[in-house]
Parts: sequence; structure tokens; C-alpha cells
Amino acid sequence: MAGRGPAPKDPSKRRRRNATEPETIVTADDELRGPELPAGVLGDEDGVPVEWHAMTQLWWNSWRTSAQAQTFTDTDWLFLIDTALMHHTMWAKGRWEFASEVRLRAAKFGATPEDRARLKLKVDQPSAGPQKPVQRPDGVTDINSRRARLTG
Repeated sequence: MAGRGPAPKDPSKRRRRNATEPETIVTADDELRGPELPAGVLGDEDGVPVEWHAMTQLWWNSWRTSAQAQTFTDTDWLFLIDTALMHHTMWAKGRWEFASEVRLRAAKFGATPEDRARLKLKVDQPSAGPQKPVQRPDGVTDINSRRARLTG
């Protein structure tokens, strides 16, 4: 089983309050950061360049607009591009054995609340206005529409 163990306990609930590293707070601003997914790296099929899978494009753009992207350096983006190749292979070719590696790599950047707690990274949501819905690529439907079709 891969991973790094449970998330750290809240320091205020500990009996001993040893000095801990300060938490980094970033505010979501929906700014687009980082590079586009590189073209031409997926090769050709019958002379036509292979496009990135729609789910990988969605995954990539969610990283580019994430609050934690404010802290990424050039080497972080290069590491994420390598991860995007695995993500594409997973979705385009059904190679699900890459899922665990993608999960571990994404955890290094704070993909889940538990990962962000481990990194001592707090994402502060702006107080003004409602959040915009996630932009889905063509062919990807909302899970609620599927539930409605199945339940009648």
C-alpha cells in the first residue's frame, strides 16, 4: 500500500505544543499559471498528431488555476508535465496501473485536503462572489445527469 501515513494531528489538540513549521496560506485567484500542455510529444497516428485526452486537459487546467500553483517553480511544472503523460496514458489507453503513481505525484503538490495539511499549505477562498463551476471538456458529462438517467 503506497502513501505516507495519516494526516498530521491539529497542533492545538496536542498535549505538548512543540514548535512547528508555519502554515503557508495562499488565496485562490483563478489566474492561469504555468505552461500549456506541450504539442507533439504524444506522437502521430496515421500521420495525424495525437491530442491530449480531454480528462488530462481538464486535470492540467485545474492545476494551472489552482491556488497552490502560485508556489510552483519551473521544475515543478516539468515534473507535472511528466505526470500529465502518465495521466494521458491512463485515460487514453486504459493503463490504470499508472493511477497510483499519478496519485503519489499529485500529492506532492497538494491535490487533496489531506495532502495540503501534510504540506502545511492552506488554501484561503476569496470571500467575494460564488465560485464558478468547473469547465468540462466536450464529451464529459456531469455525474448528476447520469444519475437522473439511471434513476428515471
